[in-house]
Amino acid sequence: MSRRNLLRALGGGAALGALAGCGVPAAYVGPQDRAAADRSAREKKLTFANWPLYIDTDDEDESLRPTLAAFEERSGISVHYTEEINDNDEFFGKISPALLNGQETGRDLIVISDWMCARFVRLGWVQEMDRARQPNVTKYLDPLLRDPHFDRGRKSTVPWQSGITGIAYNRKALGRELRSVSDLWADDLRGKVTLLSGLDEAFALLMQGDGVDITRWKEDDFHAVCDRVQKLVDSRHIRRFTGNDYLKDLESGDVLACQAYSGDVIQLQADKPEIEFLIPEEGAELWSESLMIPNLARHKANAELLIDHYYDPEVAAELAAWVNYVCPVPAARDVLANSKDEETAALAEDPLIFPDDSMRSRLAIARDITPEERPGLAKRWNGIVGL
Repeated sequence: MSRRNLLRALGGGAALGALAGCGVPAAYVGPQDRAAADRSAREKKLTFANWPLYIDTDDEDESLRPTLAAFEERSGISVHYTEEINDNDEFFGKISPALLNGQETGRDLIVISDWMCARFVRLGWVQEMDRARQPNVTKYLDPLLRDPHFDRGRKSTVPWQSGITGIAYNRKALGRELRSVSDLWADDLRGKVTLLSGLDEAFALLMQGDGVDITRWKEDDFHAVCDRVQKLVDSRHIRRFTGNDYLKDLESGDVLACQAYSGDVIQLQADKPEIEFLIPEEGAELWSESLMIPNLARHKANAELLIDHYYDPEVAAELAAWVNYVCPVPAARDVLANSKDEETAALAEDPLIFPDDSMRSRLAIARDITPEERPGLAKRWNGIVGL
């Protein structure tokens, strides 16, 4: 499954703009029309939509989610938890008709990738959070994640988990170490390299390989990357473009190096320790999948309390130990380090869960693609990938 393709190909913002000219209400919702009467005080419940396999479960009963149960017991708030998000664009298509028409979605809290969060924020489809109810978020949110371009000050979004897009490779089979993005283009890797197929997932790391500051990239930087990738496709250096199925190629040995997500590689290393994850010398992309409260949510205050629950370092540590992505709560590291369980304590030293200072200096959050840019960039990239 992909945690990270029609609306993307069209350019979601542009497509909605076209609909507005066909008798469909204008997409943008002003601040005055985003909130509904909050029932949190009298209805101690909320609905939380997330991705599959993205929360801790009990070892003996997978239907039980310990961190969620702890919140319910402590707060008295019942959580209806659904694992209904399998693709950002698919979920966008599922709830956008309600949001476009000024109707509630039936969900109080959702988790989607930040590049899609940017679309929701631009459209005014999410509510700002009340940080007075979220002291843990205020205190413990990683400074690297506090001020993305699309949501300055993180007023409307809060990271659920973060990750790094870098390079995974089989050092044992390759017989040498990789250091940079350009190392992927070495002759001995011809036909043994894959790249991610999604525009939003792939472009930033490739630009970093060219020395581009991805916080302020230009369209010329993007087209320079595309020119190079097209030549590598034509020469059959790149084996194929993938979703999360790159793991199968890496495990089988059909591929020796590929674009990859840090959390996936941590889990793969349990069975394949010869697989390494590289933060290239030029840097890597730091991304998040974030919590948002959609317009007209009926239990906003309850949702804000749940978000803050997951920013308690004890809770964040428990979640991080299960999902193995980059923890957005650095203080959770000390909690894990003090664990009596040796395997759990070792996670505190894993830089792919808690990046060290050296690694953090090489991570950057990419500027998001604007609605005006997306149609042209998507057309160029999808033409190369074959979508």
